[in-house]
Amino acid sequence: MLKYFIAEGIMTKQSIFLSSAQEKTIKLVEELPAPLEDPTASVKTEESPSSAVSHNQNQDLKPSEDKTKKQEEENLKIAWRYRSKPKVKSSIVSNIKFGHYYDLTKTMSTENIAAADISHAPSPVDLCCTAESSIIPHMNVHYCRLLDDIRSRIEAGKFGTAQQTDTRNILRIGIHSIGSPLWGEMGGLKSDGTPDPSLSLFLIALRGVLRSAFAVAMLTLPGHLFHDDLMVNQLSKLCDTVIKLDSFAGSDKEKNPAFKEYHGLLHVKQLPRLNSFIPAQPETSDLAFKLRRKKFTVEKLHLPPELSDTPSRTQSAGDVFSLSQPTSGCGSTSSSKLSF
Repeated sequence: MLKYFIAEGIMTKQSIFLSSAQEKTIKLVEELPAPLEDPTASVKTEESPSSAVSHNQNQDLKPSEDKTKKQEEENLKIAWRYRSKPKVKSSIVSNIKFGHYYDLTKTMSTENIAAADISHAPSPVDLCCTAESSIIPHMNVHYCRLLDDIRSRIEAGKFGTAQQTDTRNILRIGIHSIGSPLWGEMGGLKSDGTPDPSLSLFLIALRGVLRSAFAVAMLTLPGHLFHDDLMVNQLSKLCDTVIKLDSFAGSDKEKNPAFKEYHGLLHVKQLPRLNSFIPAQPETSDLAFKLRRKKFTVEKLHLPPELSDTPSRTQSAGDVFSLSQPTSGCGSTSSSKLSF
């Protein structure tokens, strides 16, 4: 998702500022997905071999026979109680074209990368801790250095709202895996076991810098490395938009047949509410993602209807009352074959 964010900035001729401690930022740029030449090709659903064969078989049928065949198949597959329900559209469709489409099997051309305005922040692993930076009390020295680099990039590129320039542009800031041990973090704790407010102070300072600049930042956070989930929730409150990816790999949901078409869930934890009292409400919050061969898709999560012939719950012998013996219902002393 961070690569999508960077690639879209390059395609829209926006400036890019990257920072990472886990891997080289140049490697992130080299692995950016390639934009599609024909955007309509990505809208088409990737058909499976079975569906392609069925289409070829139906081409020889007459329109009336084809319609009757489809109606019979629909009556066999859909239970009567679902027949009156509206069909669920899994894809999130919008009438407004926004952004570009990309192919994950290919990388972006060197011409597009060379023409882009991309700047890289020094890695905290390669940077000496004694490097010159404005030390902020109770903040990690690596975060102080990164904050200084962001301020310098905004000032040098004239992205500040108070700066005058002939051509106004947008700065996209991408920070990869912030909060990892490579940034000097210890799961939100100091060496003595007390809470470390470094990352919280960095997010507050970064938010103040972005409010006075034509810039937007996307940060990825490895939440599983923190000792307390409460710390992650506090960090989420310091951001405008928060989404969480819950992968099925290695979990019980991976073998659940209800989730066999997806690779994980996408939770919208927080939405921006800038200059408004409440954020925009999405159509649904039940979203799932799947990583296909050429693209990463987000769809509405819906469980398929149960079409099995056998009932999902069987009655045991202990649950069925014998009708041959008299029973008393509702406190009555008279014999009755009905049980309430």
